[in-house]
Amino acid sequence: MRISAAVLIMMFFLAGCAHVVGKESLALADRNLSFRMLNEHTETYGGKYVLLGGIIAGVRNTASGGEIEIVQYELDSRGRPEVSESSGGRFLAQSDGFLDPLVYLTGLRVTLVGRVTGKKVVPLNSVDYAYPVVSIREIRLLKPDLYSPYPMFHFGVGIGHTF
Repeated sequence: MRISAAVLIMMFFLAGCAHVVGKESLALADRNLSFRMLNEHTETYGGKYVLLGGIIAGVRNTASGGEIEIVQYELDSRGRPEVSESSGGRFLAQSDGFLDPLVYLTGLRVTLVGRVTGKKVVPLNSVDYAYPVVSIREIRLLKPDLYSPYPMFHFGVGIGHTF
């Protein structure tokens, strides 16, 4: 009985350290390829898989599929975007299917593994902006309650009461 309780407790703590993207996708991604390198030399990395993340800036759908515009931020050890004062820029994540704008809401954090397919120049606030483009292999939306790097459980001692 003690052994099974210890195993359950260990699994609980290890689950909190799991990466947000699956092992198969992570194995494909070139973890040495930074967003800065990709942004500066997109054509060099065509066909490579990358691990990227950030905050959704918008979603567009056409007859050929969906596209998410993402403001890139560095990822922590579990693959969650760490929002800071600076970003590496923006990129486009494309899908062959429809991407529901009510699911992929502007402002949500997202992590994905995708294959680099090139660059696309699109107007951004009346300026032509060159976006690196990746084809989505796996994408994970992070709900706001998952943003905290701290465990979501609390220990306390005392008597609780309400007046």
